Amino acid sequence: MNRSGVPEPNIAYDPKHYVCRRAAGPLALDGRLDKPFWAAAPWTDDFVDIEGDAKPLPAKRTRAKMLWDDAYFYFGAELEEDEIWATLTERDSVIFHDNDFEIFIDPDGDTHNYYEFEINAFNTVWDLLLPKPYRDGGPAINGWDIRGLRTAVHIDGEINRPGEANRKWSVEVAMPWESLKECAPGGRRPSAGDLWRVNFSRVEWQADVRDGVYEKRKDPATGRPLPEDNWVWSPMGIVNMHYPELWGYVRFAGDGGEEAEWTLPPDERVKWELRKLYYRERNYYAEHGVYCADAERLAGEEGWACELRLETTSGTFHASAPSSNGRARLHIREDGKLWTE
Repeated sequence: MNRSGVPEPNIAYDPKHYVCRRAAGPLALDGRLDKPFWAAAPWTDDFVDIEGDAKPLPAKRTRAKMLWDDAYFYFGAELEEDEIWATLTERDSVIFHDNDFEIFIDPDGDTHNYYEFEINAFNTVWDLLLPKPYRDGGPAINGWDIRGLRTAVHIDGEINRPGEANRKWSVEVAMPWESLKECAPGGRRPSAGDLWRVNFSRVEWQADVRDGVYEKRKDPATGRPLPEDNWVWSPMGIVNMHYPELWGYVRFAGDGGEEAEWTLPPDERVKWELRKLYYRERNYYAEHGVYCADAERLAGEEGWACELRLETTSGTFHASAPSSNGRARLHIREDGKLWTE
């Protein structure tokens, strides 16, 4: 059993949401978003710091778009940038060592079996599958690839040329459902009305120019690069993207592109109560070596917003709560797996 604690995010539960419309035709990838294919897709909200309101707004704008059809999940992103640089050219390099754009997808929202994708300004990609978040033991499957993946990057400026009139870089990504359905409910692509959990991250390093080359800015005391900034669509309340329960909600629209008013499904609030119990049980175990058998002891001043049933052994716990309509129960266990039955 993993004896480590799990930091509880410092954020109210309010993930972003997005209605993903159907694409009107095929995508000819060139990295540009100023073309008819993307015209009907709304922008996401501008990205914020990964910790949310606890930190200032990013200095450079980032935003994204999404579309879908029977073959692909499409992503477009625009990253304002006056310092466009990249170094990594080999696929499945650790791309966030450069400035990058990242996509995270959890098709069924159980926080297990999800995808991570990263791309830099050279159009070098890293795609991987995570059976579990790192907090729950991972590990990432680095050899997994998105078969049939299509990507393109457009540079509005000059890459690796300090002093040029750099404005932004933009990204287009087409991910085939044939790969994404591997971890999807029922092993299928989504249908109109389905919800998937998605988030985006932009890693931004501070840089200096030395001898005409961009270099990461270093801490004079340690000689190491200063910490990177992490700018995201749906804030996490913690410097860690691998909390899938905090990613945004993407609802897939039908051919009519319906724009029904967004309301969070009531069971998602129940899941959040179970998730908070999970954080606190894991932290209790890290301190005491056993799980707490009394849910009320872990409730804190705010108490629980639903009735929780809790069972523990020397090395496991299992908690459940009734669904919002009372017809099913939602469950969570010590490795963070969440399900309904």
